[in-house]
Amino acid sequence: MRPLRWSLPSLRQVLCLLPLAVVVALAVRHRQVLAEGFARLPSADWPWLLAAGATTCLAWVAASFTRQGAVVQRLPAFRLLATQFAAGAANHMLPTGLGASAVNLRFMTVCGLPLARSSAALALYLAAESIGRVTLLVALLVAFPGALRVSALLPPGALDTLLLVAAGVVCVTVTVLVAVRKVREAVSSFARTALGEARSVHTRPARVLALWGGSLAFPALQATGLVAVGRSFGLQVPVMHMALAYLAATVAVALVPTPGGLGSVEAALVVALVAAGGPAAVATAVVVAYRIITVWLPLLPGALTLGALVRLKVL
Repeated sequence: MRPLRWSLPSLRQVLCLLPLAVVVALAVRHRQVLAEGFARLPSADWPWLLAAGATTCLAWVAASFTRQGAVVQRLPAFRLLATQFAAGAANHMLPTGLGASAVNLRFMTVCGLPLARSSAALALYLAAESIGRVTLLVALLVAFPGALRVSALLPPGALDTLLLVAAGVVCVTVTVLVAVRKVREAVSSFARTALGEARSVHTRPARVLALWGGSLAFPALQATGLVAVGRSFGLQVPVMHMALAYLAATVAVALVPTPGGLGSVEAALVVALVAAGGPAAVATAVVVAYRIITVWLPLLPGALTLGALVRLKVL
């Protein structure tokens, strides 16, 4: 009888199982929030919850358009969409933005884009997404100036602290660029590549439409999802005010380095909805249900998709 031989799993096999393990750990850590959220869902108006689920799915499509718009080379559409679904799960396992950025950077390099061009496309996407979100926020603030007290989203003195930190980061960055030649050359080379890619993209109308249309549609669809959940719970806040609350809250927590904004986004959304005129209890129920639909329900299938893409060498 031949003895059994145990072989160590390969790195790719470990990477396939890692997302699932992280999802289980996150679910255990946030089990009270999950239990509370699922307990509240039966009392909601289900057609509106289904509408929130549909807007969540459409947001992945919008993200795919934006990603495609950031590169000249045509990316495989189905794999691009699957990658955005998987990137959403990865984004809730690492500090905000890092998970999705790593997944998409890997996807573009596997598709044949050099690392420099992939990084430039990633930077263009992040810039477009930020500009689209802030543009919608400013437009709603101008259209509804009394709808929300933006100062309520930040603790006293937080704005001054953020400005001081930003000034410090700028000073350190400038000092390093001036003092360290290799860093200055690397940054200069990346800037030239990024600007060249941006110019190439903007010479193609289809890419311009995908990039900027997707960057506006993505936060608009996310805000629409919150509005749908708010309507399902009968939240007495005007629709556009709810959308404004969502955009203001997500912009306010953009610098908070928590995985997928877990915890910080919920708190900011509740504060924003209350600042927009909603009762605290109902606002809390809306936010918990919204995060169940947009984060927790897609998290397991997203993690499984991420593992499958790694196994199939798409990533």
